[in-house]
Amino acid sequence: MKHSSKKFSIAGRQINSSNPPYIIAEMSANHNNDIDRAYKIIKEAKNAGADAVKLQTYTADTITLDCSNDDFQIKEGLWKGQTLHQLYSKAHMPWDWHKPLFDYARDIGITIFSSPFDESAVDLLESLNAPAYKIASFEAVDLKLIDYVAQTGKPMIISTGMASEIEIKEAVDTARASGCSELALLQCVSSYPAVASDYNLSRIPDMRNKFNTVVGLSDHTIDNTCAIASVVFGGSIIE
Repeated sequence: MKHSSKKFSIAGRQINSSNPPYIIAEMSANHNNDIDRAYKIIKEAKNAGADAVKLQTYTADTITLDCSNDDFQIKEGLWKGQTLHQLYSKAHMPWDWHKPLFDYARDIGITIFSSPFDESAVDLLESLNAPAYKIASFEAVDLKLIDYVAQTGKPMIISTGMASEIEIKEAVDTARASGCSELALLQCVSSYPAVASDYNLSRIPDMRNKFNTVVGLSDHTIDNTCAIASVVFGGSIIE
């Protein structure tokens, strides 16, 4: 069965090469544990013209181990000296914030969805009627999670920053076999910030042709050059 790359929409917005690119504003951990800041980010994303704002749904316990071994220590940057569990305890989006933030986004007219990192996160987002799901690059090899998300029947966007071509194919095959009929792939470089010269934008049309999906860019660079260029390469989604 050939899957069409043209049938993809989120909350009624058609997303393909015939429409303007779909712009997703990523909140990540920029709320800094302040829900008022989270509200403001959503409002500013709406004011800036973004189509959607995206959260991340996990807890420290669902994303890492409470362990102080060397592999779990942060050795450089702003969080040097902390463990991964300590970092994620501060960075995660509290689960009781999700409903008020979803309600607020809907009230002001911007689409909101999230990246789940385990099945319990999917259950929470389903209870809020999330219109779509994003699979983060680090989870693109978590076929169990992809299978669980696909069973919701919602559109799914997968970032590919940590995946080989074989792993991308496994993710796509799993999603489709489990019921996902609307699938998109994003070219991504999983470094923060990413260097523009590391982005091989020719991967965007390559993935579209090989996997017959909507394609786009998850941009980790510090300006908008790659994002603009990705549209020339056929990108229909920019995160």
